[in-house]
Amino acid sequence: MHEQIEKNFKYHPPKDQETVLAHETVRNECRHLANTLDTLLPNSREKSLAMTKLEEVMMWANASIARN
Repeated sequence: MHEQIEKNFKYHPPKDQETVLAHETVRNECRHLANTLDTLLPNSREKSLAMTKLEEVMMWANASIARN
């Protein structure tokens, strides 16, 4: 468990240009979907939750790239 904690709670700099590109791709795709949802969905609590969850998707996807 200690090794997992150390891995999860430290900074993971990009290893190479491929990693940087993967992070950028995730951010761009999530931004594209966020803009689409912003256009399609009425302003509401549900829209806010959808946007929050999309931010979580982006965070966890980038964490996966960084940690592995």
